[in-house]
Amino acid sequence: MPYDWTRPPSDSDGELHLWPHQSLPPKGYVRFLGATAVLLTVPLLPLIGSPVFWGVIPFLALALFGVKFALDQNRRNAQLLEILKLTPENAELTRRDGRGQEQRWSCNRHWTKVTLHAETGPVPNYVTLRGTGREVEIGAFLSEDERKALYDDLVRALSP
Repeated sequence: MPYDWTRPPSDSDGELHLWPHQSLPPKGYVRFLGATAVLLTVPLLPLIGSPVFWGVIPFLALALFGVKFALDQNRRNAQLLEILKLTPENAELTRRDGRGQEQRWSCNRHWTKVTLHAETGPVPNYVTLRGTGREVEIGAFLSEDERKALYDDLVRALSP
């Protein structure tokens, strides 16, 4: 599951970390770039020793760096972390994106309401927290089944 209770919820406190799936781990990233570099050099083999070789190399290098840039940009955008801290009095949700921007929401824990929007949200089984006049999403990047499980966990954690 791409979420984990770092401190299991209890009557006094709890802390939940949520993050999106990372389908390409660092080792796979290196392997993919290496395989791409090898596949880009295969067409160069017959051209070794000819003047065309030097004319093609910049374009192949540009293609390789374009792939690297796209993968890096995707990885940076996926560096999202949501942290829900539960204390005896408060529930606080912090969302950090890949650019370092942070958004915060907090509410009295006893007035926090968890809602599962099975059909009406932007995605199926959309989970929100409501309190202090605001409704915020949590775990929108999770799969449909993971959002259902998250909803059940949050209901248990926030029940009196």
